[in-house]
Amino acid sequence: MLDTDYYELLEVERTADEKTIKSSYRRLAMRWHPDKNPGCADSEARFKAISEAYDCLKDPQKRALYDRHGKAAFQNGGGGGQQGFEGFSDIFENIFGEFMGGGRGGGRQQQRRGADLRYDLEITLEDAFHGKQATITVDVAAQCEACDGSGAKPGTGAKTCTTCAGHGKVRAQQGFFVVERACPSCHGAGQVISDPCAECRGAGRVDKEKTLDVRIPAGVDEGTRIRLSGEGEAGARGAPPGDLYIFLHVKRHGLFERDGTTLFARAPISFTTAALGGEIEVPGLDGETHAIRIPPGIQSGKQLRQRGAGMPVLNGRGTGDLVIQVEVETPTKLSARQKELLEEFRATETGEECPQSAGFFSKLKGVFGAE
Repeated sequence: MLDTDYYELLEVERTADEKTIKSSYRRLAMRWHPDKNPGCADSEARFKAISEAYDCLKDPQKRALYDRHGKAAFQNGGGGGQQGFEGFSDIFENIFGEFMGGGRGGGRQQQRRGADLRYDLEITLEDAFHGKQATITVDVAAQCEACDGSGAKPGTGAKTCTTCAGHGKVRAQQGFFVVERACPSCHGAGQVISDPCAECRGAGRVDKEKTLDVRIPAGVDEGTRIRLSGEGEAGARGAPPGDLYIFLHVKRHGLFERDGTTLFARAPISFTTAALGGEIEVPGLDGETHAIRIPPGIQSGKQLRQRGAGMPVLNGRGTGDLVIQVEVETPTKLSARQKELLEEFRATETGEECPQSAGFFSKLKGVFGAE
């Protein structure tokens, strides 16, 4: 099972979109979850396998690697069939680059972009339905304004490192091999600052509290990720900044539960409404009151569907459905007249009014009566 193709495990085509993959995963995960199949080793193994497949295919970058190289893309830290060769090529070039005319290792080390940041934002189900504009505050290492991120005192600048002549790397002969490493004087930057900025002490960055406006689109779900490009930490000494990733968490709602674009709610009804039929009104997240028709003779646990009253599709058109699960409530407080009416009703019962009950007790009578 572990060698099965990820798309076959999730029972989707290789061209399936993200929504289809997610929907299929939820269906299969519910079916094979160990809690629903206690003690079944096969179910547990299958659940782990489909979870592994979904973890790969839900990520566009991982999916692209898998489509190209299969599971080999993630074995031994590899990135596909060519990864091992490319890694050896880089090592070979770094070791013998001096004899081959320099190559990629001959110049100054490239500036590293700033780190990406994560921010967890909690929203309500109503926010997820309508979308909203949120304001967040994050602590971030921002570019120093005094030196424009250079790290040098205003009016001065960085100088070429004399140890590595600006290359950012130094080489040492160790027997037959030439070993290359980052320059110990400039730490790979290729430049040194003799007169650092007083504000950032030469780092080019300072800690700062940043306030940002975030647009949350309608239809987002638990775990939806919003990327704000360039709003992460500033890179050292003028390097490009990283990104800020906002992970959304939806608060539990007092009435509705959600599965994708479908909203679920439980509605208690009286036993007379269940017997005679009628209509109940359910307030929706869309601000409308939805009239749900109750057919006569409905049983507790029956689900009724209201088309188009669920969650909106994220970045798309249309909405899901609202599903109401009926729970028939037995009265606990009756007036004398109500009891009298119920006694009259019981006196007229023939057994055909509740065929399931009649059938059950007939089976019991048949089993015990045969002894």
